[in-house]
Amino acid sequence: MTEFDAEKFEDKYVHYFNELQRAYKNAFNRMNDEYDSELIHAIDQQVLNESEPFYEGDGEFRIELPENPVDRVQGILVDDEKLEGVLSAYVDQLEYQLARVFGFTSSEN
Repeated sequence: MTEFDAEKFEDKYVHYFNELQRAYKNAFNRMNDEYDSELIHAIDQQVLNESEPFYEGDGEFRIELPENPVDRVQGILVDDEKLEGVLSAYVDQLEYQLARVFGFTSSEN
């Protein structure tokens, strides 16, 4: 595991690309096991593909979503309330996986 450096995270795609990829993949796999795979795939490809992870400090990460994330999901029938709930769970899982990949937590969630 690469030792985490908050300053390097500002240029995350240069210094931590593999770790970011691993966290996103872990979150996708976890969500795909628990929710409808079509919905998870749509969120992954149409919303999270333009998300931006930020390190907040104290082992906490935040995911910034693109504008109007619910409106971005096309090609699947799902009501907005369900979509918002699953998207929120996905973001939580992604933030958790970032903390896990960077060694801030070791338990499975």
